[in-house]
Amino acid sequence: MKGLRVLFSLLLSFFLTVGLAQAVDFSADVFNAHQGQATQAKIYVKAGKIRMETPGTEEYTILRTDKKVIWLVVPEEKTYLEVHSPQTPGTGEKIKGEVNRQYLTSETVNGYATKKYEVHYLDKDTLHKAHQWVAQDLNYPIKISALDGSWSTEYRNIRIGPQADSLFEIPQGFDKISRSDPPPSDSKPDPAKEK
Repeated sequence: MKGLRVLFSLLLSFFLTVGLAQAVDFSADVFNAHQGQATQAKIYVKAGKIRMETPGTEEYTILRTDKKVIWLVVPEEKTYLEVHSPQTPGTGEKIKGEVNRQYLTSETVNGYATKKYEVHYLDKDTLHKAHQWVAQDLNYPIKISALDGSWSTEYRNIRIGPQADSLFEIPQGFDKISRSDPPPSDSKPDPAKEK
């Protein structure tokens, strides 16, 4: 469960940094780099909702801005962790903590016409700078990169089209767990210990 919490924290940080636009429905592959470590994920976007799946894990994360909640879903255990987040991403390309934005140029990124910006934002009272590329057709930032090269996020293989509502719901029969709950045990109770 500790590993899940770390993953959950990373994904929460990703959601809050990138922001959620009032975009068209689409899915894409997301490539992240952070201090030399690369990860890949699958993302689904639909009107204020995001689902992110990380290859090699059974878990996935759902962000619902309408409910101000983020769920970490663990299908193997039929459980989910819920975090209420009043600080869900805003609309448009604005980054959480943004204090300044300057338009730089137009560029094509992965086949999409984008507007490139330099964005300054505060995180824990520290000023950070990033470049952000907002796809005009999607109204969504499809690439963002720290100016110091320490991290980046890029969307590739973007597929525009309706996304099923069920992608953004907790499956029936799943139990809600708290952050302090021990992980479910697959072992059966020992009848001798119950007496």
